[in-house]
Amino acid sequence: MEEKEISQAVISRLPRYFRYLSELKYAGIERVSSQELSDIMKVTASQIRQDFNNFGGFGQQGYGYNVEFLHNEIGKILGLDRTHHLIIIGAGNLGQALANYVNFERRGFLFRGLFDNNPDLHGKKIRGIEVQPMESMEMFVKDNDIDIAVLTIPKTEAVTVAEQLVNYGIKGIWNFAHVDLNVPENIQVENVHLSDSLMKLSYNISRFELDNTK
Repeated sequence: MEEKEISQAVISRLPRYFRYLSELKYAGIERVSSQELSDIMKVTASQIRQDFNNFGGFGQQGYGYNVEFLHNEIGKILGLDRTHHLIIIGAGNLGQALANYVNFERRGFLFRGLFDNNPDLHGKKIRGIEVQPMESMEMFVKDNDIDIAVLTIPKTEAVTVAEQLVNYGIKGIWNFAHVDLNVPENIQVENVHLSDSLMKLSYNISRFELDNTK
């Protein structure tokens, strides 16, 4: 298949497709049409077909999609056919919650290390993973083939830590710190600003209430 630029909007829908296809697969459903997916996901059938056509289509007109095949192919597109090794920087409440979430492992995301600059946390174990001092991070990353780092630290520390991670050879950063990171283009960053999501929810509530008072 010829390489083509895929929009971020399409990419953002792929995890949803994968999740719903997982549910169909485990329910024993073998085939699904774009209209059936549309009814489940509340995305138009036309949009679904357009999204899939970015990657070759996957189905036949009038015949629908083979659920297992489509599930596997989207998994490959998302990079879920390989294992990712992660570390968490910041062993506070959010960092510990992420480390305790076992569903990541089912998708091939394996947490290997936890790091924090608080000496009171050093040696504490979260699901068998010991919190280590920040000074141990460089050697750990290189010795354990770590490709993704998760930042759950204050924004005042995140920029400096991100620069260190780039030098250590990290390929991607899952950033929960409320700051935009300036890293080289070859380093992939996914920002998760929780307050932004909450404000978006607040806006939608306000808009709904306004629309219903007219």
